[in-house]
Amino acid sequence: MMKILSKITDSELEVIRVLWEAGCELPISDIRRSLEQSSDWDSSTIKTLLRRLCEKGVVEASKKEVFYYKPLFSEKDYNEYTTQNLIDRLYAGSAKSLVASLLGGNKLNDADIEELRSLFKVGNKDE
Repeated sequence: MMKILSKITDSELEVIRVLWEAGCELPISDIRRSLEQSSDWDSSTIKTLLRRLCEKGVVEASKKEVFYYKPLFSEKDYNEYTTQNLIDRLYAGSAKSLVASLLGGNKLNDADIEELRSLFKVGNKDE
């Protein structure tokens, strides 16, 4: 499953985000209504994206009065996979190098750094 997650396109991810936000399976009409607010895709484009996601095995369609769609993985799982993949590709698997890059590039403000400090303390059993 994890290898498949790397093959999800940005457009497909937009569709999956609609499903995650709903927290339940949705008919295509609800998916289309939600995507109309953020994209200019027509119905056939949305159907194609859903078909591809089903073929990849990351979304499941079930037939009731109409087809209902649900993701087969959580947003948390996807984010963990893509974050680890990023760390592996750009920082040779070193999360420390990623954090150092963020700190060195002034990408984090003082509040972000303080929040990270508190997260690191939770994992520290010596204190």
